[in-house]
Amino acid sequence: MLRLGSLEDAAHAIRVMQVRGAPLIGATAAYGVALGLADDASDARLAQAIETLAATRPTAVNLHWALARMQRVLQQVPQGRTALATRRDMAWNEARAIATEDKAANAAIGQHGLSLLRAKRRGDRPINVMTHCNAGRLATVEHGTALAPVYAAHAAGLPVHVWVSETRPRNQGLLTAWELAEAGVPHTLIADNAAGLLMMQGKVDLVIVGADRIAANGDTANKVGTYLKALAARAHGVPFYVAAPLSTIDFTCASGAAIPIEERAAEELGAGDVPVVNPAFDVTPADLISGIISERGIAAAGALGQWQS
Repeated sequence: MLRLGSLEDAAHAIRVMQVRGAPLIGATAAYGVALGLADDASDARLAQAIETLAATRPTAVNLHWALARMQRVLQQVPQGRTALATRRDMAWNEARAIATEDKAANAAIGQHGLSLLRAKRRGDRPINVMTHCNAGRLATVEHGTALAPVYAAHAAGLPVHVWVSETRPRNQGLLTAWELAEAGVPHTLIADNAAGLLMMQGKVDLVIVGADRIAANGDTANKVGTYLKALAARAHGVPFYVAAPLSTIDFTCASGAAIPIEERAAEELGAGDVPVVNPAFDVTPADLISGIISERGIAAAGALGQWQS
């Protein structure tokens, strides 16, 4: 277990991916603001905390959503000795609220996604779900996003099996495999490039992935390699779904072309002096996505405006 005791701890954990997954990054950033105001809750310190955390990772919109929410709430408190104590209390309360809401949103995603899995059941044969990266409870406050329907199905006694993509170069699929093993959910770890073959062989009923940012038109940024799975799914008639809370939808971002793609360090590929390109994410166009699963239900990727508020 990793204990974060300061603003700098929170920023470091997000930057080096000790904390992973857009929803958990957002919640961690909120708590990072609260930690940063422990000894100094002035406007200047609040601005510094927001700036420090915002600079950690560019693609996961939950980070910036959570920071904007914290700033909006805390700036309502005027400066003054008594008021600053109130601001510190409000920071902790708002961070807790963000975490609690994430837990509830992901539980709802699980129930909405469960309906998709029920529809895929054929006799006693397990439903074969493919996922990519880690979008389970290790990437959220609880339940997960892409794994939430899997956990809901398992709890309901619905037979389910998960194809777990290893997700190079960070091997986040190993985290998914660990989670599923802990929960007793049958699963199989695969090399990333085996996904297309398994779909061709009819061994995948549907794909469910998480998201780090969803543009207003439904284009979705997720861990690099997601786009290739979406292309393979389309080629073989396999439904491809994205599961994410509303906080991951960036209605200010018109399309995937405007989503910043984080470039990670070359050292992650272990290639020595070889020239390296190491994007952390790719963008799956909306027309390859069968639907977006959020806490409000399931919508076509091109019809997210109905959730805008």
